Amino acid sequence: MKRDWIILDRDGVINQDSDAYIKSLEEWRPLPGSIEAMARLSRAGYRLAVITNQSGLARGLFDHATLEAMHRRLAELLQAEGGHIDALYFCPHGPDDACDCRKPRPGMFLRLAKEHDVDLSRTWALGDSLRDLQAAETAGARPALVFTGKGARTLAAHPELPRRFPVFPDLAAFVDLLLENHG
Repeated sequence: MKRDWIILDRDGVINQDSDAYIKSLEEWRPLPGSIEAMARLSRAGYRLAVITNQSGLARGLFDHATLEAMHRRLAELLQAEGGHIDALYFCPHGPDDACDCRKPRPGMFLRLAKEHDVDLSRTWALGDSLRDLQAAETAGARPALVFTGKGARTLAAHPELPRRFPVFPDLAAFVDLLLENHG
């Protein structure tokens, strides 16, 4: 069984994103095919990590209990499809807090690597924003961009990205190609 890791951003990769933030369990809605794609990875033996900025906590837009409810819903939906999350990290800080965990800084990636003995050079990291790609690249992971969430906007603002990173329509398309090529 494979023990390679796949790192996923949350908002815009797994669930719908919003410029007004995902602030409640009602607003947390999985993107079509994302839960199934994650379950396919898990069933194929990949280990899944979710690494996400959640500055809505620092901004007072939601509390830790609400964030935990969103993550519990994700875990329940994934478990119902035969998958699971092996690690979940979130940065609760705002953009002006001088933390090392808020993407584009690599702190959460490095923490995952240290706590779970992850070889980041073998690890894909999917995101929908430039800061997701930058954090993954700085940490030594293999970044890839998805069009979902803010992905299309990110690509429009940075048309050079496909020369540096693979680009996929969504998480399911990434999983299709990965499993087709690597089982």
